[in-house]
Amino acid sequence: MTDHRQRPRRRGQGELEVLVLSALREADGPVTAGWVQERLGGDLAYTTVITILTRLLAKGAVTRERAGRSFAWLPVADQAGLAAHRMRRVLDKEGDRQAVLASFVTGLGPDDERLLRELLGRPGDDSCSASDDGGEA
Repeated sequence: MTDHRQRPRRRGQGELEVLVLSALREADGPVTAGWVQERLGGDLAYTTVITILTRLLAKGAVTRERAGRSFAWLPVADQAGLAAHRMRRVLDKEGDRQAVLASFVTGLGPDDERLLRELLGRPGDDSCSASDDGGEA
């Protein structure tokens, strides 16, 4: 006999982080993991939500504060910040940073190249420098 039940769709890498972070951004203030779980429809296990929040904490995307015996969570980074963090992690894993960056830049389209030049040309703009996170991902 064949089981015709469908498995739930497997989410892409980082998709849960984006969903959890989006839920936190919709909150009016610090919220519990239980609140996040409910906000996402309750189809995620509580332990999964805790795991994702802990990963986001390690990445600096959220903070937490004591709330009784539990924690209340707050967003720090947005989706663009998470994407930038993932890009830095990939870059940090490579031995030849210069070659990776050169390959990336030469593969940009004209609009992206122009945007990158504008961002890099801003004097005193720390949002584009590695010093905002100590250069670590």
